[in-house]
Amino acid sequence: MATEGPGLLLTLLAFATVIGTLVFVHEYGHYWAGRLFGVKADAFSIGFGKELTGWTDKRGTRWKIAMLPLGGYVQFAGDMGAASQPNPDFDALPERESAHMFQAKPLWQRALIVAAGPITNFLVAILIFAGFFVAFGQPVTPSVVPEVPANTAAAEIGLQAGDEILSINGARTETFGAMAREVSIHPNEPVTIAVDRAGHEFALEGTLGVRVERDRFGNEYKFGLLGIPWPKQVIRDVPLWEAPIAATRQTGEVVRLMVTTLGQVFSGRRSVRELGGPLKIAQVSGEQLSLGVYAFIGFIALISINLGFINLLPIPMLDGGHLLMYAVEAVRRKPVGPQAMEWAYRTGFALVIAFMLLVTFNDLSSFGLF
Repeated sequence: MATEGPGLLLTLLAFATVIGTLVFVHEYGHYWAGRLFGVKADAFSIGFGKELTGWTDKRGTRWKIAMLPLGGYVQFAGDMGAASQPNPDFDALPERESAHMFQAKPLWQRALIVAAGPITNFLVAILIFAGFFVAFGQPVTPSVVPEVPANTAAAEIGLQAGDEILSINGARTETFGAMAREVSIHPNEPVTIAVDRAGHEFALEGTLGVRVERDRFGNEYKFGLLGIPWPKQVIRDVPLWEAPIAATRQTGEVVRLMVTTLGQVFSGRRSVRELGGPLKIAQVSGEQLSLGVYAFIGFIALISINLGFINLLPIPMLDGGHLLMYAVEAVRRKPVGPQAMEWAYRTGFALVIAFMLLVTFNDLSSFGLF
């Protein structure tokens, strides 16, 4: 029996809340860091293209909402556009005019302003995870095998009841949840499992199984499978002072899993069809909101981490591309030449457009349009 979806209106509301909030937070990180270092912001935009509505504050910054809501930007004084291309005439400007421009600031300040956006996204996720830990506690169930059913990947690999799984492919698995997450990202893949059996540590090798699941909305997902049952959950209370530390570790774990799965896509172990775009985010946003406020807030944390991570990729047009240029500038002790910058931005733009077309095609395919 099919389950009715959340509906178009709820989906649009959820998508606007997720993307609008996280884009604002990301760009406000840039804006706040720029103000900290005395850089004037000419524009703060949610979305690209034609302005729909906006207002100008007393500092001369134009705050606006634009037609295409798939991102945003802060245009600092001295930027030639939304992608923050530097003004080629900067050196000819008088000091009183250039003092508050982005290009006038030292390299380390420019790097911090650029990095502030992704950092803010990670901080949002840390804040959400910390709140969850304080409110609901932290699962700390030991990664000990309770039993090994016959005809499972665990039995074929050689695991036994009472084994403590120390790591999978070198990734530490200190809790049963961490072990399950690591297993889930290696469907039908060979793995090396380090175990402690009665005080003796050794490694087992084998291939994980695969579990195909469909959620209540009909979305299909593939997960790695050992086949061992979950033990009784152990939850510990997390004091307020420790929550940010635990949340930071949780955020780092999500980033590590993202790097692993992205590497699987590039190596061909995962299909590029698993990459989703704005339409998929919109769909899942509506689904998570329909599941309840806590599920929706947790989803916001995951998307915030995704947004921060993607923006740190070393692709021109993205924050990571700018940071790469600054790294080159630090080594060369002079800025990258205008022609090289132009080609870098064109290449970055082409890569971003190609990626958007790919994930949009995947989204439409998942909806049955192809």
